[in-house]
Amino acid sequence: MSLYKQIDLKKIKTIPFSLRKSKTQVKDFARPISNQKSIRGFLDKLPNYLKANELRALLKAIHQAKVKKKPVIFMFGAHIIKLGLSPLIIDLMKNKFISFLSTNGAGAIHDFEIGVWGKTSEEVAEGLKRGRFGMSEETSRLFNQISKCAIRSGQGLGENIGEYLIKNKVKFREYSLLASAYQFKIPVTVHIGIGTDIVHQSPYFDPAATGEATFTDFKILAQGVSKLHNGGVVLHFGSAVILPEVFLKALSVARNIKGKVENFTTANFDMIQHYRPNMNLVLRPTQGSGQGYSFTGHHEIMLPLLAWALKGGKK
Repeated sequence: MSLYKQIDLKKIKTIPFSLRKSKTQVKDFARPISNQKSIRGFLDKLPNYLKANELRALLKAIHQAKVKKKPVIFMFGAHIIKLGLSPLIIDLMKNKFISFLSTNGAGAIHDFEIGVWGKTSEEVAEGLKRGRFGMSEETSRLFNQISKCAIRSGQGLGENIGEYLIKNKVKFREYSLLASAYQFKIPVTVHIGIGTDIVHQSPYFDPAATGEATFTDFKILAQGVSKLHNGGVVLHFGSAVILPEVFLKALSVARNIKGKVENFTTANFDMIQHYRPNMNLVLRPTQGSGQGYSFTGHHEIMLPLLAWALKGGKK
């Protein structure tokens, strides 16, 4: 028994999801690119220097990974969901440019809310003043129920969320990355940091269930990372800390158990370049073999550009 008093989460007062303002709605989402040829001239006209050449090299690596059936792991933070970019990622999964998804807790929560209600992302400052930030009744109750179901089924959290969204035929499941991954039979892993997500402040929160489910996902990710050897690709969008740290440990586990996991490509896309993504994804994992790239720009521009280039650019 701890010497220190703990706040009682059972006293939390939740609010109906319908009363919470949401800044992100499916009506504002991006749409997949239909004209597959129009970017070729743009890519050809880029100068043969620096990031332009690196972008061409990354596109080539992804195309080669697709042909060789090597993993293309797409790691993303919640910002990707809130910017309405899910349809582009789903399209890339459908066209086999992405074969594995990995996100943090916030990414899974926003994706879940989009799938069920078609909207997400509340006004943090406004809600925080009244102690209502993150207090959506339905989000916390359903998300934590899924965590408990995951450990009973032996599934990871990502797979179980996707299964829930599909089997319950939620209204906006076509916009959900986790639901789409489940349908495409693509692994999706969710990596939780206890205390970082709104569902952890809920009276429904079961830390043991959540911990076990996300640990299963860590082992699924490590297995996926072990297959990167000689041609796989890791794309990282918008998680400054959790996913780079998780990836580095998964790579260490994969090399410890499977042996060589070398000669693969990594790329970090972010609005500003942070220490951990660059060290733990771009530099350290590819040291001595493989290649790592860093691209700086806003996600709502860079990801559509990458998707367009993959579908319409030269191989």
